[in-house]
Amino acid sequence: MYDVYEIRKDFPILSELINGKPNTFLDTAASAQKPRQVIEKMNEVYFGQYANVPRGSYYLSEQATAEYENARRIAADFINAASEKEIVFTRNATESINLVAACWGRKNLKPGDEVLISEAEHHANLVPWQMVRDQTGCTLNFFAVNDDGSFNPENFYRALTPRTKLVGVAGISNVLGTVFPVKEIAAAAHANGALCLVDACQSVVHQKIDVKDIGCDFLAFSGHKTYGPTGIGVLYGRYELLAAMPPYQTGGDMVKSVTLQHTEFAEPPARFEAGTPAIAEAVGLGAALEYMSRLGMENIAAHEKALMDYALMRLAEIPELKVVGTAPDKGGVIAFALGSIHPQDVAFVLDKEGVAIRTGHHCAEPIVNRMGYTSLARASFGLYTTKEDIDRFVAALNKAKSFF
Repeated sequence: MYDVYEIRKDFPILSELINGKPNTFLDTAASAQKPRQVIEKMNEVYFGQYANVPRGSYYLSEQATAEYENARRIAADFINAASEKEIVFTRNATESINLVAACWGRKNLKPGDEVLISEAEHHANLVPWQMVRDQTGCTLNFFAVNDDGSFNPENFYRALTPRTKLVGVAGISNVLGTVFPVKEIAAAAHANGALCLVDACQSVVHQKIDVKDIGCDFLAFSGHKTYGPTGIGVLYGRYELLAAMPPYQTGGDMVKSVTLQHTEFAEPPARFEAGTPAIAEAVGLGAALEYMSRLGMENIAAHEKALMDYALMRLAEIPELKVVGTAPDKGGVIAFALGSIHPQDVAFVLDKEGVAIRTGHHCAEPIVNRMGYTSLARASFGLYTTKEDIDRFVAALNKAKSFF
């Protein structure tokens, strides 16, 4: 049985008071809180297992290397990759997508080729492709969503052309909450001779991810959004694609041999992990993924769907509040405007009530502008969010409304 109140006991920070009020943390989409299992696992590394990886011929280095590589295996299993060799550790999903853009994009794209992404992408899956466009002369195209934020298949298939070489899409929009049909999109890309990259930052925490079932060629996510530490991310890539790509950075640990005039690079994933990696952070990520697996992604998804339904019902009680992004079965996030009150003012009042939300364009300025706004407030849920959190959120919104 999924007992959210027992689960919350694993998150020490949630018991802290904020401005004398219960900690109502509704900003998990930006960065999730960490369970004690992750914190304790990282402490184990620093207290008793820490040394550099991977070539130390002594006990501590061998222990650290084993823990680091075990985290890679955990990540591969979590998304059902064919092999841990398809898992590259990065700093975050932003670096993962930049790696693909730089190493695959600059090598393979040329004038006349096209990259297709949605207009709802996070800047991390937009700006790298703008740079590749400027560097290679390829064309960057977009497919529009419906006015409610939902996926529009006609717009997608119209924008997909014989010149499309890669399709990039978020699993779930970090602003609208739209769940994109990534399996259908990947199949359409492949039928067209293109590759597919999925930004899974939001979707990996809300639904079971299976890269074999999706059929994507690349997939990226960040550790800090999966209840793990900052400074660690994952790039999944089909091995044959990774093996054909040049390195992203160069230096130690990503080479087979080096002379004064020539370097032979290591095979993936080491080829893309130059220098000393984030060792304890990778181990912490592994602990976080194991934590979610023990709870069960299906259980987490069911809990969060019930929360979303309840939140939308409660928010409908506030006539002045408009939810932005009303696609069916949206996941994880609710962006909204409260009448003419600036989102920053809303957030200020909510913070005094112990309620944490995020405001701004959420690193997705084009879709916020498309929806008719320059700034939006956003509440987002996690596996530890409760109905009582939603009730305090709504009460704080009513208080904000009364102030302005």
